[in-house]
Amino acid sequence: MRRRPERIELKSAEQIQAMRRAGLVVAEALQAMAAAAAPGVSTSDLDQVARDVLRRAGATSSFLNYDIGSGPYPAVICASVNDRVVHGIPSRREKLADGDIISLDFGAIVDGWHGDAAVTVLVGAVSDEARALSEACERALWAGLAQARAGARIGDISHAVESSVRAAGSYGIVAGYGGHGIGSAMHMDPHILNYGRPGKGSRLVPGMAVAIEPMITLGSRATREHDDGWTVSTVDRSWSAHWEHTVAILDDGPWVLTAPDGGRARLAELGVQVSALAG
Repeated sequence: MRRRPERIELKSAEQIQAMRRAGLVVAEALQAMAAAAAPGVSTSDLDQVARDVLRRAGATSSFLNYDIGSGPYPAVICASVNDRVVHGIPSRREKLADGDIISLDFGAIVDGWHGDAAVTVLVGAVSDEARALSEACERALWAGLAQARAGARIGDISHAVESSVRAAGSYGIVAGYGGHGIGSAMHMDPHILNYGRPGKGSRLVPGMAVAIEPMITLGSRATREHDDGWTVSTVDRSWSAHWEHTVAILDDGPWVLTAPDGGRARLAELGVQVSALAG
């Protein structure tokens, strides 16, 4: 079967500015949820924190009622605890415990434009193994973001993420799942796996925006989907981490739209300067 051609949306500077406004709402919500995540707090409580941020900002949710064929998603966040990788549905019954890790994924819409990001939060006194897992995933995210520059290819991002994870230890890189284009819709072309060969895939051009999101585990890369049609867990019950940012590709460099500083500090550590549009 012939693969359909990718349809990649290019944005104007004004549209990217609108995405930045959405990205800052996402950043605020993730910071608020991370601060609230503590033993005894339910994942539904964290969903309410994010709803409050949306209301104050006059923004709407990218996730609520999103439907991929398994029924509308019922929350504004994905809350994935320990062995759950992505798409965990918040619940009043599920309360965080000391030593847990939780991946919080959140998207917001401002003036029709989306922002999407995720963090892994350490709850209380976590193990050194769990902390190292999250740190390795976050480093891999920034390695991928450093490749989000005009003239590079999607495979350069994938390869950078994979290389960073491999250098960090014997982690599983979740199979099949990955990042995506983003803009006037949350999920768009191109798909960005967290492993691959450099120099392959679509070329990055100014006006593109993508969400890069490594997902790694302490064990196998294999996953299973729960009966709810959303939640994805590791097959071997190993714990996982998930980090994500939305980044715009511009003539003079990347702009991490969901990072409060535009990605300036972390990308500078990797020798990459952000776009002047970031201010």
